[in-house]
Amino acid sequence: MGSGANDPLLSDNVANGNGHSRPRKSCSDAPRHPPLSRGHSVDSLRSAFVSRLPPKVLSGLADAESPFHLDLSRTGDLSSGEKEYYKSQFETLKSFEEVDALDTTDNMYMEDLEEQAQQEWAMKVSNYANMALLALKIYATVMSGSLAIAASTLDSLLDLMAGGILWFTHLSMKNINIYKYPIGKLRVQPVGIIVFAAVMATLGFQVLILAVEQLLKDDSTEAMSKSELIWLCSIMGTATVVKLALWLYCRTSGSDIVRAYAKDHYFDVVTNVVGLIAALLGVKIAWWIDPVGAIVLAIYTITNWSGTVLENAVSLVGQSAPPEVLQKLTYLVIRHPQVKRVDTVRAYTFGVLYFVEVDIELPEDLPLKEAHAIGETLQIKIERLPEVERAFVHLDFECDHKPEHTVLSRLPNSQ
Repeated sequence: MGSGANDPLLSDNVANGNGHSRPRKSCSDAPRHPPLSRGHSVDSLRSAFVSRLPPKVLSGLADAESPFHLDLSRTGDLSSGEKEYYKSQFETLKSFEEVDALDTTDNMYMEDLEEQAQQEWAMKVSNYANMALLALKIYATVMSGSLAIAASTLDSLLDLMAGGILWFTHLSMKNINIYKYPIGKLRVQPVGIIVFAAVMATLGFQVLILAVEQLLKDDSTEAMSKSELIWLCSIMGTATVVKLALWLYCRTSGSDIVRAYAKDHYFDVVTNVVGLIAALLGVKIAWWIDPVGAIVLAIYTITNWSGTVLENAVSLVGQSAPPEVLQKLTYLVIRHPQVKRVDTVRAYTFGVLYFVEVDIELPEDLPLKEAHAIGETLQIKIERLPEVERAFVHLDFECDHKPEHTVLSRLPNSQ
């Protein structure tokens, strides 16, 4: 896939729909830049870009310590489209800075180890808390007979299973048989999420059906005693407080996985509060409030996890990376030593991370030993990006040929 078709930072060296770089003129009202080459560092690109900015945008630039931050609140009269455009440009420049840091940062792997340790700690605490709270909420469901509490318990079961799959994937990736799994086991995570989410959506429908049946039958549950209400409030209150504390802890992390846990903890707080309120109102005011609360939570659970199924299913079918990722890869490739031209930059999902295909043109008379070293170092550099799982680099001496691969539109006939 092509990259940066609407981005003036790469406007003269963009790729077309087939991923082949061709000169292209930028929009008449956008800053113009010379063709991107290895000599253009992120600092030179930023300087050239900033020098062409209108005064109403220059007022929003931060100080020298944050050269890639644009404070939109300090800019002049900009439309929403203009704000989005300039914000995107500076985010692109910041991603280029991250690429340049790959050549100069020696402690990257130490930082990765520290981040991994933080992820493991957050995952362990979250999973242990989910197991303990799930047991308490199951007891509260049996004791109260409330469908709203049952729906909240179902959501906690979903979170526990999701965390279990993440943890299983994390452990399985540490011990890989390269002869049985030559590219690793990262795809276990989306496949597992799809399987258990389908099962849990079925359970959500079951809770929904039971709640609707209770409403249609005009059948109220047995009233709880005062001691049972105290126990119910204590259990659900404890679960809410624990989840709130976990949310406050996990949401400050820079890890996407830990922030995903934070999102689940926040939604648990919401479902706990809604479930408890519906159960109490069903006892104190009107019995039908409890099944209505269960219906709301069941619909929320089904909708939320159906979106998760769709997101993970798409990640397995080879969807193209967004333009921002392709621009970042193009900058990395064109800055690599001895690369004359970039023929193709393609990135697509194959599970959680991206597979990257790059076709580059090298000097025709370059010895094979040197060409191999250039291609191998480029592959290693691309695979050091956190969003990339594997990179494939194809070396060529010209860029005027047809694409090397065809895209199949149907499965081949079985033999």
